[in-house]
Amino acid sequence: MASSSTRSSRSSSPRSKSKPSGKPSANVTPWLWMAFALLVVMIDQFFKVVITRSFQYAESRPVTSFFNLVLVYNKGAAFSFLADAGGWQRWFFTVLGVAVGGFIVWLLYRHTGQKMFCLAVSLILGGAVGNVVDRVIHGHVIDFLDFHWRNTHFPAFNVADCAITLGAILLIVDELRRVRRH
Repeated sequence: MASSSTRSSRSSSPRSKSKPSGKPSANVTPWLWMAFALLVVMIDQFFKVVITRSFQYAESRPVTSFFNLVLVYNKGAAFSFLADAGGWQRWFFTVLGVAVGGFIVWLLYRHTGQKMFCLAVSLILGGAVGNVVDRVIHGHVIDFLDFHWRNTHFPAFNVADCAITLGAILLIVDELRRVRRH
């Protein structure tokens, strides 16, 4: 089956190996990417547990002249969007995160041969799930990384947010590389 698209059939993927039954093992790669996403969730949750056990709410500890560790809660989305919306946003962003996660799992099955694409969406999946875990358990997302310049602070964020951002950057790079090849 020939295809001009880089998101081509699994049969051309070097990862498609045959099982003893002769059927391709197409499900191996998605499971590995999902395991990677789970590792992202575990790292994110580990640091959040360490911070919540070591800090009081709103406590800030300088690490460098431009970086602090803090403990703050975000009931909204990125940059505290909708943080003061009255509580409905907790479940809205939880459902949105679950829906995005389901869509990403579907993408992982559809594009098993595309390593950078799968890495990117796995990072996004791990970050989304890490923040969904916070919303379900705590009712808010735990943020603890605070970068600043003089008296101007960038909104605090966490490992899950870093994974989502890195995944988004890799998606852009992957798409630019794909467009260049054609």
